[in-house]
Amino acid sequence: MSSLKDNITTLKKDRNALILAHNYCLPEVQDIADHTGDSLGLSIIASKADADVIIFCGVTFMAESAKVLNPRKKVLMPEPFATCPMASMCSAEQIIDARKCHKDACVVGYVNTTASAKAEMDICCTSSNAVNIVSSMKEKEIIFVPDMNLGSYVASKAPSKNIILWNGYCPVHQSITVQNISDLKAKYPNAVVVAHPECRSDVLNAADLIGSTEKMIEYAKASDAKEFIVATEIGMKHRLSKECPGKRFHFIDHALCSVMKMTTLSSVLRTLNEMTTEVTLPEDTMERAKGPLKRMIDVK
Repeated sequence: MSSLKDNITTLKKDRNALILAHNYCLPEVQDIADHTGDSLGLSIIASKADADVIIFCGVTFMAESAKVLNPRKKVLMPEPFATCPMASMCSAEQIIDARKCHKDACVVGYVNTTASAKAEMDICCTSSNAVNIVSSMKEKEIIFVPDMNLGSYVASKAPSKNIILWNGYCPVHQSITVQNISDLKAKYPNAVVVAHPECRSDVLNAADLIGSTEKMIEYAKASDAKEFIVATEIGMKHRLSKECPGKRFHFIDHALCSVMKMTTLSSVLRTLNEMTTEVTLPEDTMERAKGPLKRMIDVK
């Protein structure tokens, strides 16, 4: 593995490449990245990138967002078929149809969507800024796509808005149950429960903190607690353990996204070697998707 890492480091310098990795990627992929983070953090970094090449370790919608924000840069994805299931639950055509049914509504779209879907939105959001973004919209009626769980959470925090929910979800977070939390709580009674807002509402009601992956890290660092039950994808354990030494983190065993685990050191090295698997999008799609993404970054 050390030779793989050394080769990646050398090629990265030769190519003037920036490696970005999501918090759910394999530990060794996180460790060779220049930046590891959540969707919002990586989007902001991508928008400011001065590298010639961006290597995006994660799922396709993330690499597409990096390309939209950096249309003249080469964006490469080690695993071009690593498609987020939730992103597949909302197409551009479906958004167009929804607007016809709700003519006075605006569309707020989770960043976990394709670039073509983003092109039909008014503004994007992430789990860390969704409440702020929905609250900032002048429209009372909001079509929130595609995550019904995040949408329900936002609705509970923005009661003045009429949130029209989509029938989409993250399969990993949807699979986490209150019973899973209760079982872990029985084993670790002193553990604090933190949950991602992509989880179902009954799971969120059992949590001491609801927040994005970055918020979880901030909270765990600042907390006096030494033990945490974490309701999100299990890849977060690596970064939490690294950044919070001396603290213990317990995850639900089945909360694993196989798509996020597709990217390996070998596929990163192959991509740097061959400079293939470039993300390409129609100019019109990039231009129209850029507005919603930039507005998301401005609101934070």
